[in-house]
Amino acid sequence: MRSKKSFPVEQPPLAWDVPGLMAGVDEAGRGPLAGPVVAAAVILDELHPIHGLADSKKLSERRREKLFDEIRAKALCFSIAQASVEEIDSLNILQATLLAMKRAVEGLRLKPHKILVDGNRLPKLDILAEAIVQGDAKVKAISAASILAKVHRDRLCATMHQEFPLYGFDQHKGYGTKQHLDALIAHGATPLHRRSFAPVSRVLG
Repeated sequence: MRSKKSFPVEQPPLAWDVPGLMAGVDEAGRGPLAGPVVAAAVILDELHPIHGLADSKKLSERRREKLFDEIRAKALCFSIAQASVEEIDSLNILQATLLAMKRAVEGLRLKPHKILVDGNRLPKLDILAEAIVQGDAKVKAISAASILAKVHRDRLCATMHQEFPLYGFDQHKGYGTKQHLDALIAHGATPLHRRSFAPVSRVLG
């Protein structure tokens, strides 16, 4: 019987070191000038396959949204975590990304036997782990994690746009487009901007 994503107060104890369970891990938002970096960890259910999983960047927004709901419904468990703008500025973007990944893995209700991480760097964990370059295109669990992280972060950007509508966060998602850079010059940096990133620091003088 598949585990659910939410539990009553009297939830059963956590299952640790379940043999054979493998989690995929990926992130979204390393490059933008604003907003948190988001990571997700997913353990898929082989008995309930999800068709069409791929690198989130290769999918349309509509397709990502549909798969986001399907992953949440069918996965054995998943976790989405983030590292804040303040953590990005104090640690640097790489360390903040690894921190978000670590939080995502630690947030899983089931502890996997192994994790597979997209890229070439691994967060510090007490679990067997492997980094896979272009893993989001090669491993279904990593593809699922990339979709969860991407959609979750895009939704955060929609909220950021509501708070600061002059910057166009709903369109460029925080990346350094001309529209974004022009808004930075015209209106200055918001509390959501990563002050350690050069385009932002230049605006701040």
